[in-house]
Amino acid sequence: MTLSGKHALITGGGTGIGLAIARDLAAKGAQVTITGRRQDVLDEVATDGMFGMAMDVRDEADVVAKIAAAVAARGPVQICIPNAGIAEGKALHKTDMTFWRNMMATNLDGAFLTIRECLHSMRQTDWGRVIAVASMAGLRGLPGGACYAASKHGMIGLIRSLSEDYMGQPYTFNTLCPGYVDTPIVERNTASIAQRGKMSEAEARAVMVNANRHKRLITPAEVASAAAFLYGPDSGSINGQNIEIAGGQV
Repeated sequence: MTLSGKHALITGGGTGIGLAIARDLAAKGAQVTITGRRQDVLDEVATDGMFGMAMDVRDEADVVAKIAAAVAARGPVQICIPNAGIAEGKALHKTDMTFWRNMMATNLDGAFLTIRECLHSMRQTDWGRVIAVASMAGLRGLPGGACYAASKHGMIGLIRSLSEDYMGQPYTFNTLCPGYVDTPIVERNTASIAQRGKMSEAEARAVMVNANRHKRLITPAEVASAAAFLYGPDSGSINGQNIEIAGGQV
């Protein structure tokens, strides 16, 4: 499959899932804009066909300006992948508004702003794919992660509604819902879970591994492969769906 001439934009594209998807898109010929908050990280990982662009998805003015600049440089965005997110757990009675708003601003507001701005140019073309990276936490409750789960449930609601809004048009909207993926987020959360649960870091890591039905961490490449199906040929009838990547039924 070739994506020559297609422009893809991925938020949180400098590490983990976003980087795996970006590399796969670039290998298939797409021009890929990867965003994140640190330009040096983006510059370090960008290879041929990838273009790093510092952008804070929480900042509306920054998102508007930067996506417009990416469109001016590489053409309309036809593959939009809102992936930027944070995953932190905290008991609700210990959750203050600063923690809540930062989670929502990053995971939900960021997805909304990214999709909205990409749609301006996508709607001027005859084909487009929006693939949001949600989580298994967007499909069920997550112990100790009410704020995170709420943000991902909101993302899924947004995508489902957009699929209805554009039904019959050449654009599809879907989410990827992975379980625990072997990324820096898992590494950071290991210490947090250990502290909250009063357990060792090995036991904390096992909690995440065992939450996946097949009892292993998912690789970023596995998530990238699911994304590739959704932007690949013959995917036009997959719309408004949540693709579970969790080693079994969520």
